[in-house]
Amino acid sequence: MPTLRLALSQVNPSVGDLAGNADLVRSRTRQAFDAGAQLVLFPEMMLTGYPVEDLVFRRSFVAASRAALEQLAADLAGDGLGELPVVVGYLDADGPPQVSGDAEQGRGARNAAALLHRGAVVARYFKHHLPNYGVFDEDRYFVSGDELTVVRIGGVDVALTICEDLWQAGGPFTAARQAGVALVVNINGSPYELNKDDIRLPLVRRRAAEAGAAVAYVNMIGGQDELVFEGDSMIVTADGEVLARAPQFVEHLLVHDIELPAAAAPPAGETVADGMRVVHRTLDGIPPTPPGPAATGGLIEPVADEAEVWHALVLGLRDYVNKNRFPSVVLGLSGGIDSAVVAALAVDALGPDRVVGVSLPSQHSSEHSREDAEDMAKRTGLDYRIEPIQPMVDGFLANLSLSGVAVENLQARVRGVILMALSNQEGHLVLTTGNKSELAVGYSTLYGDSVGGFNPVKDVWKTLIWRLATWRNADAARRGETPPIPENSIGKPPSAELSPGQLDSDTLPDYDVLDPILIGYVDGDLGRDGLVESGHDPAVVDKVLRLVDTAEYKRRQSAPGTKISMKAFGRDRRLPITNRWREHG
Repeated sequence: MPTLRLALSQVNPSVGDLAGNADLVRSRTRQAFDAGAQLVLFPEMMLTGYPVEDLVFRRSFVAASRAALEQLAADLAGDGLGELPVVVGYLDADGPPQVSGDAEQGRGARNAAALLHRGAVVARYFKHHLPNYGVFDEDRYFVSGDELTVVRIGGVDVALTICEDLWQAGGPFTAARQAGVALVVNINGSPYELNKDDIRLPLVRRRAAEAGAAVAYVNMIGGQDELVFEGDSMIVTADGEVLARAPQFVEHLLVHDIELPAAAAPPAGETVADGMRVVHRTLDGIPPTPPGPAATGGLIEPVADEAEVWHALVLGLRDYVNKNRFPSVVLGLSGGIDSAVVAALAVDALGPDRVVGVSLPSQHSSEHSREDAEDMAKRTGLDYRIEPIQPMVDGFLANLSLSGVAVENLQARVRGVILMALSNQEGHLVLTTGNKSELAVGYSTLYGDSVGGFNPVKDVWKTLIWRLATWRNADAARRGETPPIPENSIGKPPSAELSPGQLDSDTLPDYDVLDPILIGYVDGDLGRDGLVESGHDPAVVDKVLRLVDTAEYKRRQSAPGTKISMKAFGRDRRLPITNRWREHG
């Protein structure tokens, strides 16, 4: 059987940076060429970055993507790499946008893959299955393709597919079986969710069985606004054996030799399989697999849940800061668990010299909280400052008659003013530190502790915050480093410290009780009856659901933050603010 040396390029493109993304393709293609690859694969929408959202509707952007693709093909040939076939994702269009008045049936913007060879675009494929759930709105943007492109490379028939084509049965993979291909290439922009790697491998195996062919799955890495992509690229045989698997959350070139059945007959022109036209192309002059030992990509096992989430949050924060060109970040360092975890994430993502932690004590701030904040700063080496807020609060109170919750919120808003002033003065991005449990029940102050440009733990339940802190400290100890998070911050009862002796439990159920209800209601869309049937106390359920429903207006104004769950606030969960529906108790 022929052998193909595949190179799966797991890289980190940036949305809108066509020149930079093209340079990334050129440099990684050079590495693949030097490794003797015969086919190199890049992720979905590689040239434009992904997702481009409403940039799809700008005809200038579509034209720039098409031009960048042609230029990239020429540049690869100019680099002496023209003989190496390269599959790259890009934005195409064969008609006006579907939202325009001159839209044409069956034509419009396309989520596309191109095969580049000898300075030209020799084959194209348009994504067939378009996801329209969760974070995806591809029916809004793209028109579905109805052709399966099969390219004969080194005597092996290879089908091109894109991301969602793998997640749905039928269509391209069924057509690939009928076309008798030996390898299905699947290029991806598949966002991270906790434990998604456990779903992905069985899915790749099912599609390999459906196609009767090996599958080469390549996924991007990196952060894009709320989304983070973890890679986890792999090669799986037709019978489900995993030949090679790339690490998560890092750029990586996976090079692996795979034996594949030779094409049995000369390629047909066009045929129809499972309702799709099958278009055949042949590439001539593909060099043989280099002599010597076979290239093996290795098998990287996925990491534990806490490590996986931590790496996702670090990568999401790092790319949000760097791709938006912020020099540094600033956050309020209270001595509590949430701000400690965010500070540790920021230091891991950016280094201590780019992180400013500000203690903002009031008359209600306990001595241990001040000490814990200072201890955190010493452990991590971040830039630590102290800005007492009480004189400013007193100035407001001398001119306003406030009491109770209004005074508590005033303290939070003074802290927000100080952090934003430092941001304006010194150029920092303000990080907010509210976890998903607090966002769910509205346990935050608008324009106070919710102020900020990015929230690294927006999609992290409070109980997971504690698990992450414990894991990060244990990981540091295992490596002989100083654990970054003070044990006092992990062990003490959570409190906003906005009034004497205040604890979160004064207002909310214990988080061990609260989080399972929230997970069922928010992530699982369970109603009241379903939650009660699951064993939760009806009175507690009623209280929690009331808090969640009435806090929608706050969540709508919250900062973006890295998505790690199946249903993050924002892109995934979209509910009306003005809404009289309630789960009745």
